[in-house]
Amino acid sequence: MPTMNMIQALNDAHKVMMRADEDIVVFGEDIGYFGGVFRVTEGLQKEFGKTRAFDAPISEGGIIATAVGMAAYGIKPVVEIQFADYIYPGYDQIVSEVAKMRYRTGGEWTMPMVIRSPYGGGIFGGQTHSQSPESLFTHIAGLKVVIPSTPHDAKGLLIAAIEDPDPVIFFEPKRIYNGPFDGHHDKPVKPWSKHPASEVPEGHYTVPLGKAAVVREGADLTVLAYGTMVHVALASVEEQGLDAEVIDLRTLVPLDIDTIETSVKKTGRCLVVQEAPRTSGFASELVTLVQERCFYHLEAPVERVTGWDTPYPHSYEWAYFPGPKRFKRALEKVMAD
Repeated sequence: MPTMNMIQALNDAHKVMMRADEDIVVFGEDIGYFGGVFRVTEGLQKEFGKTRAFDAPISEGGIIATAVGMAAYGIKPVVEIQFADYIYPGYDQIVSEVAKMRYRTGGEWTMPMVIRSPYGGGIFGGQTHSQSPESLFTHIAGLKVVIPSTPHDAKGLLIAAIEDPDPVIFFEPKRIYNGPFDGHHDKPVKPWSKHPASEVPEGHYTVPLGKAAVVREGADLTVLAYGTMVHVALASVEEQGLDAEVIDLRTLVPLDIDTIETSVKKTGRCLVVQEAPRTSGFASELVTLVQERCFYHLEAPVERVTGWDTPYPHSYEWAYFPGPKRFKRALEKVMAD
């Protein structure tokens, strides 16, 4: 089976779906001839032509508004917002039109579109290329929110998202585009080719939306993570020698609460991880759900590891990024209580 990095897997997902369905179009800033700033759309314009893979003006509101019109007429747009930090000009369209169309029309119209965007830090992008805005979208009824953590899942989840009749926000953790990251920024970069999840089947397959993956089984603690934080969590529990169960959520909405509940009731302890700022993040929702559903099974309060409530700093990147030291303190606390 061929191995791919996440960029290649996402590119392959585009090609598989565009070959199968002529109604699928791809557009965004620099995604056509240039192939996107991270090359996720490389080669699409050459294979499918300028009417199905084309560049858009630097207008995120215009990109989303155009996709709304296309979807309403039966076309299936897959659009790229070059960085998640730039998605805010299109937020009104996403909240007021994309998310509400099925409800507003009594189910007569759907919005079959995918809005892709690289998100997160760890690449020295500073405050305008490192944000994690996922909670702004999980809060909006009518949207599905997907965040893969491996090449295998990235391809399968993107195909599932494109096939879904409803709008999907598809955030791609750019720190792990080219390889998994354990949080140790001072160590050599590891390529995906040495990771088992880099084996990506050829052709069409899906990873179902709304289904988490238990990526490490354990009995003493449940760790809930997504995106880059899955790999940081796995490395941290190994370094601490804990018999921890690590769950990769894969989709935040719909959330696989059954897998979470089963794990926490087994272990009795829970640590929730996100790269985003602490206040009002998706981790807060996860903590609440665990408290509501597993309260009488908990042996200790649920803990969080998060970013700080500050703009993402450039010079203090690794003081902000939730890395091994912050994990160590949280793991010690949740296991000591």
